[in-house]
Amino acid sequence: MEKQLTLEEIQNFQGKYPKQLWYLFLVEMWERFCFYGMRGVLTIFMADKMLGLSFSDKEANLKYGAIQAFVYAFTFIGGIFADKILGYKKSLTFGAIIMILGNIMIAVSPKDLFFLGISLSIIGTGFFKPNISSMVGDLYKEGDSRRDAGFGLFYSGINIGALLGGFVCVYLGVSKNFGWSYAFLSAAIVMIIGLITFLFIKKSLGPIGDSPIAAMDSKKRLMNEAAVYAGALLSIPLIFIMIKNTDYTDYFMYTVGPLAILYFIYEIIKAKELRAQRKLIAAFIFIIFSIIFWAFFEQSGGSLALFAKYNLNDTLLFLHINPNIINNTSNSLFVIVFSPLLGLLWLAMAKRNLEPNTVIKFGVGFLFLAAAFWVFYYTRFFANAEGITSLNIFTLAYLVITFGELCLSPIGLSIITKLSPKNLGGMMMGMWFLASAYGQYAAGLFGASMSSPDEKASVLTKLHGFTDGYYQLAIYALIAGIVLIAISPLVRKLMHEVK
Repeated sequence: MEKQLTLEEIQNFQGKYPKQLWYLFLVEMWERFCFYGMRGVLTIFMADKMLGLSFSDKEANLKYGAIQAFVYAFTFIGGIFADKILGYKKSLTFGAIIMILGNIMIAVSPKDLFFLGISLSIIGTGFFKPNISSMVGDLYKEGDSRRDAGFGLFYSGINIGALLGGFVCVYLGVSKNFGWSYAFLSAAIVMIIGLITFLFIKKSLGPIGDSPIAAMDSKKRLMNEAAVYAGALLSIPLIFIMIKNTDYTDYFMYTVGPLAILYFIYEIIKAKELRAQRKLIAAFIFIIFSIIFWAFFEQSGGSLALFAKYNLNDTLLFLHINPNIINNTSNSLFVIVFSPLLGLLWLAMAKRNLEPNTVIKFGVGFLFLAAAFWVFYYTRFFANAEGITSLNIFTLAYLVITFGELCLSPIGLSIITKLSPKNLGGMMMGMWFLASAYGQYAAGLFGASMSSPDEKASVLTKLHGFTDGYYQLAIYALIAGIVLIAISPLVRKLMHEVK
């Protein structure tokens, strides 16, 4: 029988990246195809008056925010169960199976089974997403300077999957030759590929991701694991109800956040060591600001999807293309192109002792975010009399917002793993994604506030409603960036040796 790799053998790799990172890269790429492909079609499917759910723009935005919020909220729960009972490997496998079933269900009958299938997808993503990121962190020893580069590569996998999924699912969904069933079916197929890939490569991960209760009596261990699986499945009706009625979503979000903070405080107190406690507080500051960032950034799946549907022409440079394909893919394409270049810039600045610290990078990310939403606002000055404006200027805004994302998101994944104690890796990664849940929730509320209450409103009225909202978001992002840069010395002290 082949000998299992030890953690030391995995972490003592030669070169820039461990081979296991490439394997996890592929698994994450297919899962992100599924996730971002789904995300790209949710709002336009729900607002489709012919073949979709025929919701108003406001209702579609609210439900989009609720769905995305639950997806990320369940990553916190999935992270805790992985830390305490399942381990990352079993959690990821279970999550993938549930996601596949959910997507197949919607593909069979998009109108009738949408909310049931989405409920399954929410649970599946919750068990899948935080744990693969935690496994990437475990490939490196503490203090290994190659960790940021590893997360940068991993982030490229996310965006290659997002680019492919964003194009394929939107193309299939809006195509007269295919339709929404094919969009959701494609998400299921690639998730099957991702699961098969993981099952083939999981041996190469050695002890990384094994169950924390593996040494427990087998009967007791199986009972604990079965209880987690059963609890997840029993929560399906509850999620179904809360998504269909977004008032219940409000109650859920008002409850889970305070409970998560109380649990986080409990873990801080339990840590006892002052240095570890300060690092956790620093991580929490990053998490709070990430909520604000994602509340603005995630307009891409809500109000910007509707803006693309109603208010953009179909000409990008000399090409004719569906504006929602651009809305759903341009950010990912720009990340793939510019992420390595930005990485080289950071390295060049580091050699001259000019590289900004992580907190400053976060602040700069908000400044780029503010600039991007000002460009989204500025599209109104390129509109014709009917309210149709330039796809070129819209795409330029996505280029700007990409630089903001690159200053925050891949660094955020890395910094949370650096600041987290080993026994809290899944929980802290779950907290990071729970922050995204609140960002998504707020994104839905912002998007709904921009949507005209009059379903018969003119395209020009919609243009002014959306762009007025983007102007406000630009101001808020600017303020957040200035505040974060101002408090950066305090946060750096809390981080101690972590850079």
